[in-house]
Amino acid sequence: MKAPLKPLVLADVPPMPVQVYNPARLAALAATALMGTEPDPDLDNLCELAASAAGTQQALVVLFDARHAFYKAAVGWGPLALSRRSVLLHTDACHLLAGAAGPLVAEDAACDARLAHLAGVRDKRVGAWAGFPLRSADGLVLGGLCVLDEEPRPWTAGQIDTLTRLAGAVSDVIELRRQVHQAQDRIDALRSSGAAADRLAQTLQDSLLPPVIARPAWLDAAALYLPASNGEAVVGDFYDLFPTRPPWWCAVLGDVSGKGLEAAKVTALARYTVRTEATQHASPATVLTRLNDALVRQRVNDRFLTAVCVMLRPGPDGGARGLISLGGHPPALIRRADATVEEAGRPGLLLGHFDDTALHAELVELAPGDALLLYTDGVTEAHSRGGHDLWGLPALSTLLAGCDGLNAEQMLERITSALTVHTGGYHSDDTALLLLRLPHPTEQRPR
Repeated sequence: MKAPLKPLVLADVPPMPVQVYNPARLAALAATALMGTEPDPDLDNLCELAASAAGTQQALVVLFDARHAFYKAAVGWGPLALSRRSVLLHTDACHLLAGAAGPLVAEDAACDARLAHLAGVRDKRVGAWAGFPLRSADGLVLGGLCVLDEEPRPWTAGQIDTLTRLAGAVSDVIELRRQVHQAQDRIDALRSSGAAADRLAQTLQDSLLPPVIARPAWLDAAALYLPASNGEAVVGDFYDLFPTRPPWWCAVLGDVSGKGLEAAKVTALARYTVRTEATQHASPATVLTRLNDALVRQRVNDRFLTAVCVMLRPGPDGGARGLISLGGHPPALIRRADATVEEAGRPGLLLGHFDDTALHAELVELAPGDALLLYTDGVTEAHSRGGHDLWGLPALSTLLAGCDGLNAEQMLERITSALTVHTGGYHSDDTALLLLRLPHPTEQRPR
């Protein structure tokens, strides 16, 4: 039988961090629409990884507003985690992260003034505790990834580093959920806004494509999007280029079936799922498989998509090396420095339709002067002015081979100019291109 708890003196309770009540923080939390919601399989998986990395039986993903802490994911808490997932904020340690610059760790919670007053510490259910902030895209603390042990124990530097990375992954999933919720809100508004629909649709389309392509210092990159000429404001092509785990970068380009609001839902889910998964997995085939799983699991609508995903890192000789995977997408094209052109990528099933896509990753090696082109079928299936002839992959390859002395942006301009001439200025389908080029060591790189 446990001894009764000693009376708690109010002076022993540390004040709540003022950052808890920050209106911007509370607004960012509300924008996620996650407080009080059902468990999320992706967050449950990350919670299990956290417990494994820490060597503990208990881990939590906690979100908190100004009054309550909500256990969005829990490992090792049994029925309690399911029946009582919302508690008063002052009874949980996670709120301390709102006023912290980084992780908070306690090897012996009973001897830590920040935690000693908590009931779980006082009745010996919590001996050691470590919390890692979960941040919004603006850096505001929305909650914490917490691991607990019943006995006091040290936390190693390796555990702290791994848990910090996992907290970043949890933050990415939360941001993905916010983006999808925001996209759904916009779509709902489009359906009911009448005269404002066109303006909102354009805003949604703009949010699905990065306004500026980020690129590392070792890579010359450019992207271009051409909308279809039928006036549809929201379409399904997307592209992205972003860093994952240093020194790796991920490039992705996809094409959602159809156009309009239903396609935009899938586009939003696809882009932000890839961003989340690419930080956790080194293989683009795994990233696209996880995207397929998300599409099949969530069943946003009956749309499907094709996508190409590339993971690259720089080499010591000025080149780059990595992997490429195709999910029902046309092969990428590599233009070598000697003007030869070759296909890259092994065909795989389209995404969002089959439970098992059986995707493959193939090696990609780029030397200085080589370029890798990702494109949607709006390029190769572009009809001529008369509507009879397709531009086709041979024409694209021939044009790419003739791009001597051009940087990435100039190469895309030459391709789109030739495409416009072929179609007479009328594009029957939307078109996206993303080109990655390895500059020569002596070459002045574009700013």
